Amino acid sequence: MLTSISPLGEQARGQRYGLTVAAHLLGGALGGATTGVVLGSVGAVLGLPAWLVVPVLAAAAAADLRGVRLGRRQVDEDWLARYRGWVYGGGYGYQLGLGVVTVVTSAATPALLAVLVLSASPLAGLLLGALFGLVRGLPLLALRRATTPQALRTAAARVEQLARPASRATVAALVLGAVTAGALA
Repeated sequence: MLTSISPLGEQARGQRYGLTVAAHLLGGALGGATTGVVLGSVGAVLGLPAWLVVPVLAAAAAADLRGVRLGRRQVDEDWLARYRGWVYGGGYGYQLGLGVVTVVTSAATPALLAVLVLSASPLAGLLLGALFGLVRGLPLLALRRATTPQALRTAAARVEQLARPASRATVAALVLGAVTAGALA
């Protein structure tokens, strides 16, 4: 799905890549903010101890190290032919930002959902969720120079090459988060 929204693909559909990507990033931030506010509000009601973030992050790091596979669901590709770029860009972004209705490739996603609950704050949830949703949309920018079929193949191959280092960085961030949270608790 990543390569569907590229300058080459958008031009072929008569859409503007910049507008589609901007809508995608905004949609992602809004989707993440939605999830964050809801889960932060739930957390405020539940009043769970914040130290639970330590085992949550540690468990997510362990799951990612073991290569635990999580569920996957793709967005509706028919939207590409049915709607304008800003509509499918925003819609896909919103779904990605929600964090629970599309591709989940790392245990960091459910860990973030738990952190949003443990934040016990709609405002903290909004900020963390919006950042999460925005970051989930950033890989589209890797295709910004893909204006020919060869450039698109090259960019897609580069994104694929970065998957393993990105996975390692995610595990490192989860471990760092667990250690930091443990030190603060």
